[in-house]
Amino acid sequence: MTEQRFNRLTSVINHRQPDLTIVLENVFDPHNISAVMRTCDAVGIQDVYILNNRIPPHKKWGNKSSSTASQWLTIHQFTDIEECFKVIRNKYKKVYASHLGDNSVDVYKMNFTESVALIFGNETFGVSDEIRKYADGDFIIPQVGIIKSLNISVACAVTLYEAFRQKNEKGHYDKSRLPEADSIKLKDQWGLLQ
Repeated sequence: MTEQRFNRLTSVINHRQPDLTIVLENVFDPHNISAVMRTCDAVGIQDVYILNNRIPPHKKWGNKSSSTASQWLTIHQFTDIEECFKVIRNKYKKVYASHLGDNSVDVYKMNFTESVALIFGNETFGVSDEIRKYADGDFIIPQVGIIKSLNISVACAVTLYEAFRQKNEKGHYDKSRLPEADSIKLKDQWGLLQ
């Protein structure tokens, strides 16, 4: 491994944000999932949670849309809702669902500097009422057009870049925030400890 490659991978690990994640509920299109993974990697998310309790678990992702992002992320797939949210609740303090509702909070008024998991639903129905019961609240991306929703990968990107902006302003990217054990594990997986 070249010194440049070593430094690049080390920098990526040092910018990972252990207190921010996304949960994808029954997203059909693997290309949408891959596009979301690409954004997750870009903003420093390491863990991605995929819940498929109504559709079969995915066996592969769309490589063209992910640009191989999935190989740099830790993907957690679940088919059981309770098991998924037990893991989420043990690791993240707040859980919010993307949902257009009367009590939904504008994404730009959310606090993404706290430990948070963000749920995005499938392409047709969004986040289900069943899954929203596990959330502390709902958020929306403000829009003024006729169509009241965005493609899931776009909605995720808009939301995660607002989180990136807030976390960057608070200095979350200025030093490594991963627990040491997680950092060592990634370094080993990525071939930095050889």
